[in-house]
Amino acid sequence: MVRASKDPREAIVAHIPVMRAFAISLTRNSDTADDLVQDALIKAWRKFHTFETGTNLQAWLFTILRNTFYSDLRRLQRQGTVQRDEVVANLSVKPAHDSRLALRDFTSAFSQLPPEQREALVLVGASGLSYEEAAITCNVPVGTVKSRINRGRARLSQLMEIDTCEQLFGGDRVTNAVVLATQSGQMAARRS
Repeated sequence: MVRASKDPREAIVAHIPVMRAFAISLTRNSDTADDLVQDALIKAWRKFHTFETGTNLQAWLFTILRNTFYSDLRRLQRQGTVQRDEVVANLSVKPAHDSRLALRDFTSAFSQLPPEQREALVLVGASGLSYEEAAITCNVPVGTVKSRINRGRARLSQLMEIDTCEQLFGGDRVTNAVVLATQSGQMAARRS
């Protein structure tokens, strides 16, 4: 977690890597994600007077990023420039580490999840937001976030045919966090 400073604007830079990871999960393209993060940061800076000191800056930034993504997507769809299926089909993330095959399998399975489930898994599983913070970010009830995470975990596990994180050894932090979140959901379901 990022240490608090006297001026919360100073902490924005520390949140850029997690914002970028969240943006990549939404756009499925690193260049588009970078543009999205930049747009969100500009909006955040302009509206910083609305930020309540003492609240979760990361959740606030994620809300702006998410809203910017969906606003852009709606605008593009209205213009007829992009169809939602085209966005998902044509975007990808290039791995930068040795476990390219595992990441490719994960990316393929993750991209098959509905956007709402991907979003919930990234917000809670990879970015460390609480269910409540994710619900605020997505503007939905907490139960909806929990449901999306449960359904996403179950489907991701099914698509990847995984039982343990070791089957996805070498993944990056975000990938491993989502897989670990998936496993904890499975173990809780088995206990029930």
